[in-house]
Amino acid sequence: MRRKFILFLFLAGCSGLFAQDFGLSFSYFVPRNGSFSTPVSPFSIRGLGVDFGKVISLETGASLYRMSGLNIIGLPFENVEPMAGPNLTLLIPGEIVFRLRGKKAEFNVNGGGFVYNAFFQKLNEGNIDRAIRAYEGWQLANADLSYSSKPGAGWKAGAEFVFDVTRQWGLSFEVNYLAGSSALPLMGTYVGLNADNQLIERPADFKNAKLDLTGLEFSLSILMRGRR
Repeated sequence: MRRKFILFLFLAGCSGLFAQDFGLSFSYFVPRNGSFSTPVSPFSIRGLGVDFGKVISLETGASLYRMSGLNIIGLPFENVEPMAGPNLTLLIPGEIVFRLRGKKAEFNVNGGGFVYNAFFQKLNEGNIDRAIRAYEGWQLANADLSYSSKPGAGWKAGAEFVFDVTRQWGLSFEVNYLAGSSALPLMGTYVGLNADNQLIERPADFKNAKLDLTGLEFSLSILMRGRR
């Protein structure tokens, strides 16, 4: 299934030369239990693909984010504060877009999937320590963890409003909901001081841990309009 999706992204990207509309987007991501994330220059490119008539199109693109902080799921403990980041995340969507066009504006609904990869990953050791301390009921906790970062995938859905400034240029505002994850197994040890002032050391083998890429994406784009 994943191979077919990657093949779709490749074909959609190759057909981008024939896209009727494409643009440069300022995209921002607000993750679940994470920190507001900003785009990295040259921001993001969206709308590459091919139109099937005036109503349906297949589209892809690419966005490079500086993720300030993301949550880690699949752990025996939880935390509302981000436990991973900062990192650089390359996100590539593939989606079906349904268009409702008027004379000067259009409303689009999209749905599909995405793949992504996080680079230069870091762990937020302070938030991890606080989560372990609350989970164990200790006075203090300190973790010494290593990790292995993997590519991830997920699904997305959203809507876009486009306003034509001229026949050649347009502005769009888009909101998407993304839900995805990637394997991020954690290994090591953690130590803590319990209520009786006893020092305890325990192994950490969190092989089911995953980097959570779930949240809302907001994009403001400048579009180059093709023939209508």
